[in-house]
Amino acid sequence: MFSEILLDLMREKQINQRQLALQADIPPTTISGWINAGRLPDYNALIKLSKFFDVSADYLLGLTD
Repeated sequence: MFSEILLDLMREKQINQRQLALQADIPPTTISGWINAGRLPDYNALIKLSKFFDVSADYLLGLTD
């Protein structure tokens, strides 16, 4: 669920994993783990993503639409 939401947001912004890593200051390997291994972000990363994509943490986690 999280990986699908993240990929959708990346498509909307037309950025790839490398660009997200650079712009959101998150290691590329971490982003790869979220997308490919189904891992979830820790609190700090969740906040960074929320601010970067201008969405709530609940939205990123699939708790709200």
